[in-house]
Amino acid sequence: MNLETDYLGLTLAHPIIASASPLSRDLDGIRRLEDAGAAAVVMPSIYEEEIEAEDEAFEVLVERGSWTQPEAAGGYFPDVTAFRLGGLMARIETLQRAAEACAIPIIASLNGSTPEGWTGFARDLEAAGAAAIELNLYRVPTDPRENAAEVERRSVETVQAVAEAVSIPVSVKLGPWLSSPGNHANNIVGAGARGLVLFNRFYQPDIDLATLSPKPSLELSTPYEIRQALLWIALLAGRIDASLAATGGVSTAEEVVKYLLAGADAVMTASSLLRHGPDHIAVLRRGLMEWMDSRGFDDIARWRGLMAADQLSDREALVRTQYIHVLTGYRGSSDRTGN
Repeated sequence: MNLETDYLGLTLAHPIIASASPLSRDLDGIRRLEDAGAAAVVMPSIYEEEIEAEDEAFEVLVERGSWTQPEAAGGYFPDVTAFRLGGLMARIETLQRAAEACAIPIIASLNGSTPEGWTGFARDLEAAGAAAIELNLYRVPTDPRENAAEVERRSVETVQAVAEAVSIPVSVKLGPWLSSPGNHANNIVGAGARGLVLFNRFYQPDIDLATLSPKPSLELSTPYEIRQALLWIALLAGRIDASLAATGGVSTAEEVVKYLLAGADAVMTASSLLRHGPDHIAVLRRGLMEWMDSRGFDDIARWRGLMAADQLSDREALVRTQYIHVLTGYRGSSDRTGN
């Protein structure tokens, strides 16, 4: 049975990728994911602000109290710049060791805040051996005077700058909140992206009623959450010149199959691995093979994209007709009981 797939020009043994999570933070975790059968691994994002904060904290610690000792003058301490970007170097070292030790592709993830950060860090990741770079375009526009066109323009410019700065494939993890996701996806691909990851799962803070302050809130995804990505993968598959990766809501092999039917080239999961451990990759892969066998398929290429919009005579039927059908066809509990 052939499960082989192409993602970003990378040949994968099967379409299930371990998405960025604490499991892929260090070399031991990445090796565990490879041993469990992951076709590729995405490392957690490098955040430019986090790196800068670590560097600033280190510099403060080195210089604290130095003025109180005469010996500190005249170059007693080494140049602090020699230790700059220590946080980044630790991540780069992990990537380099993983790329050398693992037979599967290791994909780096990057979230920058300045043009120099995006391109500079991207070059560092390429030099360390990343098979590809996933751009995590997580940014919440908080200024009400900033319009959508400006936000999208900056994203496109960022993708273009990074794609021109490196020679390895660049994918972009998009957020779902766009007026026209298809148009923006097309512009992102036109700027040089080789693939799209749909969709970025933005985390919003909760409120701590005891302290009256914001508090982080993280809930693992559920199968219900595949709907939005499923729709847009179906709408984009075969209509843009880029690989499509699905992410979010994967719990069982059923979600993997649905994403592939919609036209995804790869399926990423993190929540299911955090719930069940890396060995759950084998469960997902086995379930995928069992479904294919039950349908008489021996090659993913024979059925991937069968439910994509370009396979339908009326693409709008995928959206508007089904929307009307769901709303008008709903029967609540009172209707079923006759009350």
